[in-house]
Amino acid sequence: MMHTIFPRRRFLKATAALAALPALASAQPPKATVYAHRGASALRPEHTLASYAKAIEDGADFVEPDLVATKDGVLVARHENAITDTTDVATRPEFASRKTRKTIDGEAHDGWFVSDFTFAELKTLRAVERLPKMRGTAYDGQFQIVSFEEIIDFVAAEAAARGRTIGLIPELKHSTWFAREGLALEDRFVSTLKAHAYTRRAPVVVQSFEVANLKALRKAGLGKPANVTLAQLVIAGGAYDKARPADVAAHGGSLTYGEMVTARGLRDIAAYADVVAPNTRAVIPLGKDERLAAPTALVADAHKAGLQVVVWTFRPENAFLAADFRSDAGPAARHDAGSVAEIRRYLETGIDGLFSDDSALARKAIDG
Repeated sequence: MMHTIFPRRRFLKATAALAALPALASAQPPKATVYAHRGASALRPEHTLASYAKAIEDGADFVEPDLVATKDGVLVARHENAITDTTDVATRPEFASRKTRKTIDGEAHDGWFVSDFTFAELKTLRAVERLPKMRGTAYDGQFQIVSFEEIIDFVAAEAAARGRTIGLIPELKHSTWFAREGLALEDRFVSTLKAHAYTRRAPVVVQSFEVANLKALRKAGLGKPANVTLAQLVIAGGAYDKARPADVAAHGGSLTYGEMVTARGLRDIAAYADVVAPNTRAVIPLGKDERLAAPTALVADAHKAGLQVVVWTFRPENAFLAADFRSDAGPAARHDAGSVAEIRRYLETGIDGLFSDDSALARKAIDG
């Protein structure tokens, strides 16, 4: 094999020229990350493989399975324990006797609940659209409820087929309530992560609106592997500032979400989590005219504390947009251009990522 000798004088001149160039790559901030909120939930029934598939096709970096536990201890993807509004359970006469009333995280609910069904029973149900008047019912009855393990296998297959890494951002729902029911989520969750090769190496962000479970997971070592991070969900602004995490309220504590998003509160979060995930209006609130007002200090304070900021949730319908970005087509109508414009306004605050019901719109807002 022949080797070309590079003359020393030319080498020194080339090195000096390179040193004089601006550090273009390092000067470019990383693009915000797209988290698919319950999958592509603006386009398919939430938390179904179809919803996750559409989000991945549309460019999501991460997909989100909210996790609750079945009667026999299987972790499944549902936004809450109640399944009345997101499955066809109300039409199934064989399960009519399961209708009941439960108080979960201080709120009473009538209907049917994941924790009263075995996984095999849940598999006989089919998903329906949560917002039928807004998003239609074209896909109702087509898709099953899926387990966390099924989602991991599906995402791993999609990642392999597409040649890119796809992260998972599971949320542990109602942790304190499930623990009291004898269905604690955390051990099951950690065991599942460890059991799958994909979640031992792919990016995993663990979310919770509660505090104690994230602290316990960090203390137990979760989040120490390079691929796992922990995210503290918060909801702040207006009346939400006085709300307390469910575990804090259950144990008589006084910590509020409003306190958690102060500079001091964010420093406290940084002691056990890597990400703070606030609602959009905690970052840029609405004024009296429902238009976006000036940004709060949350992003700057969080970054100063060493936290990333991931906001939730951008939805494309007028009903969810700030007044600046709505069309005249009515609350239920989609306004894609308005949604992209609103996302871009939030990107200007320096957020590190965002949840969207429509990953294609988020991707467009970020990539141009």
